[in-house]
Amino acid sequence: MTIPHHKNKTLATLAAFLLGGLGLHRLYLRGARDRWLWAHLASLPAAALVAALAPQADGFYKLLPVTLSVLVGLLEALVLGLMSDDKWDARFNPGSGRQSDTHWPVAVVLVASMMLGAGGLIATISRFFDLLYTGGAYG
Repeated sequence: MTIPHHKNKTLATLAAFLLGGLGLHRLYLRGARDRWLWAHLASLPAAALVAALAPQADGFYKLLPVTLSVLVGLLEALVLGLMSDDKWDARFNPGSGRQSDTHWPVAVVLVASMMLGAGGLIATISRFFDLLYTGGAYG
């Protein structure tokens, strides 16, 4: 019987922060069979499809699938990083024989995730409404 690999909460949170738009953290945590990993990866061909079907569209719309995937990745970084160590081990490390003990690096990643996520969400919403109501008159 093999002992399951112990998954590091700090590494998963950092992966969600840096490459959450591609779903790298989901690959680390759940493997290649995770549906949400494939949803993250589908944002790339979706953006290419939008660009191909509407070449005259504003770049905002062409990048919207990727932008939304990145914002979801930042949200997932917050969810993973704020999870208690006991709950983390029960969900991702059952039977590993080790207990997680996260420290201050997770807090730094959480602060950065909150800053980029909130700023990105506000910018996305404001640009969307600018394009929707003024046709991009403000940018």
